[in-house]
Amino acid sequence: MDTSTSQKVDPAAVEQPVGRLAPSPTGMLHLGHARSLLLAWWHVRSRNGRVVLRIEDLDTARVRESYTQALLRDMEWLGLDWDEGPHFQSAHTERFHAAAQQLLQRGLAYPCICTRKEIFRSAPHRSDGETPYAGTCSGKFSSLEQALEQTGRRAGLRFQVPAGEIQLEDGFAGSFHSNPADEVGDFTILRRDAAIAYQLSVVVDDAAQGIHEILRGEDLLSSAARQWLLQNALGLPHPTWYHVPLVVDAEGRRLAKRDCDISLAEMRAAGIEPQQLVSWIARHSGIPKAKGQSAAELTPEFDLKRVPRTPLVLDPGSQLDLIQRDN
Repeated sequence: MDTSTSQKVDPAAVEQPVGRLAPSPTGMLHLGHARSLLLAWWHVRSRNGRVVLRIEDLDTARVRESYTQALLRDMEWLGLDWDEGPHFQSAHTERFHAAAQQLLQRGLAYPCICTRKEIFRSAPHRSDGETPYAGTCSGKFSSLEQALEQTGRRAGLRFQVPAGEIQLEDGFAGSFHSNPADEVGDFTILRRDAAIAYQLSVVVDDAAQGIHEILRGEDLLSSAARQWLLQNALGLPHPTWYHVPLVVDAEGRRLAKRDCDISLAEMRAAGIEPQQLVSWIARHSGIPKAKGQSAAELTPEFDLKRVPRTPLVLDPGSQLDLIQRDN
């Protein structure tokens, strides 16, 4: 696959790395979020890098101002700081639409009128939750306006995924192969309601904000190949990705906002001090002697190479009890 239009960011060549914290205000932050945010922050700060805070607030159906204020309080309570931001994605959607139109005009994207239900019916449902798009609308319409005129239905845009496997290098997970054409097919970059899809928005913002590296949970590893393809198509640099294991319960379920896992605000209300939680996370992230220290105090001790390569499994019992008795 041709990579001539994009360049890989070489971490060794970057004098001052720039990383980002990019929470979404669609619910309350929980223990899993806290660990991912701390690891991302420690990884940048331990190498005297800069941190950009971005609020990914494009999911208008779920975003709440109260969640935004809560996540800012939670991050400050954890002891996290940032050099730039907060930047709100909703404040500059024009650059996302410009990128989508560029891809359409270059023949790298096409209008699609298919609904989620239609896609689900027309293709087998994979065990990982993905339903590969069969390319039903490929080549049918030259513009969003034409699709609406001919069908009476609003169209979104899909990125036309080139065939073939690509190999990517992850700074934590190592080398991995992905075949997006088979795994997901042509994927959405602009939804039928004109909302910008996650894959495109993060790619455009990472480039605009000069992000060199992205540390996030391994549940997003499958997104890396799609984002790599978009970066390549738009001529944007490829940041270095670091996908780290998640926090899961005894059954292997990852913590999630929608499952009402205990929030950081609830931990705070129960009397847990930030140093307790931060030190607990540190001890399970390669800093075994951490006890009662702040995020800043533990920064010199952090080394991503010492972070365990397996998920952090919570023992049976409440998260509050686990943290309190472990301090």
